[in-house]
Amino acid sequence: MAIRKNILFIGHHAIDTIIRFKQKRKPSLGGTVTFGSLALKTYTNSTKISVISNLGLQNFNKSLLKHFNDKNIDFRGVKTFETDNTNFELNYSNHSRRLTLKSCSPKLKFEDIPEEILTSPPDILILAPLCNEISFEYVSKIVNTFPNTFIGIDLQGFIRYIDDDGEVSYVRDEAIISNMIAIINLIGDRLILKGSEVEMKLLSNHKEAQKIMEYFKNFENKAIYIMTMGEAGSLILKNGENLLKIPAYKPKRVLDETGAGDVYLTIFLYELLNSDMTWEEIEKNAHLASAAASFLVEKKGPKGFETRKRILKRVASNNYIN
Repeated sequence: MAIRKNILFIGHHAIDTIIRFKQKRKPSLGGTVTFGSLALKTYTNSTKISVISNLGLQNFNKSLLKHFNDKNIDFRGVKTFETDNTNFELNYSNHSRRLTLKSCSPKLKFEDIPEEILTSPPDILILAPLCNEISFEYVSKIVNTFPNTFIGIDLQGFIRYIDDDGEVSYVRDEAIISNMIAIINLIGDRLILKGSEVEMKLLSNHKEAQKIMEYFKNFENKAIYIMTMGEAGSLILKNGENLLKIPAYKPKRVLDETGAGDVYLTIFLYELLNSDMTWEEIEKNAHLASAAASFLVEKKGPKGFETRKRILKRVASNNYIN
């Protein structure tokens, strides 16, 4: 009988106000902890899913949590505050996105992690901050507390530069870069790092895809590095292995790209955990992750999740974006 896996998501739930081609939509729930946990719950029933997050109640409509109704996701690590919640405005135009942070929940504290999580280590945990709410000290305590746990990182919230007006930009701030490099070295072989092309360019200080990925060889560990590139697919690197180029699968339509990278990372990590971790298996895992992301963009908000059966069918179709 297979042992039930345990996956933990850590980061803020966000309220996303999306403007697409000048049309403003109703606020929806966002963030990697939202998209990742809901995607995984739809994908499989064989995993225990837990969330650690901070919710600010003053501008948070609890009806947004309806997506989690009957999903059996452990919310005991979600702490509430009488403050504003993390709130982003996402303005999409011509395949570009302008991001503005309107408010931010309190930073996460290691001491707030429930005892039942500390005593039942996850097989994989995903560190997915949105506005620098996870510190180096927090990561260090995670690494020491869970010495046998694989650690996935969504780069976005570790590397964003947010000015006093809340404008999110990808400016190379040396303190932010140094912090991220220290985290990569700290986690070492247990790390699976995912970043968008913009984020990986910023971290590596390179512009060409090949040079960006070669940069990560400098860490001399056995971590897995993933760069997602939208319609151009994704690249995956591990020292000692050939660079993998994974195609993007063709969706039936594109209504909302928000969360596609979150779904990719989550499904990749789940499949990694349930594989023999050979490079051939990792390539197959990445195809499933890419196909899962292609379903997500077909619907607005945190809704475009699919079962493993349907995702496998799309992978078998070999219907890639050219």
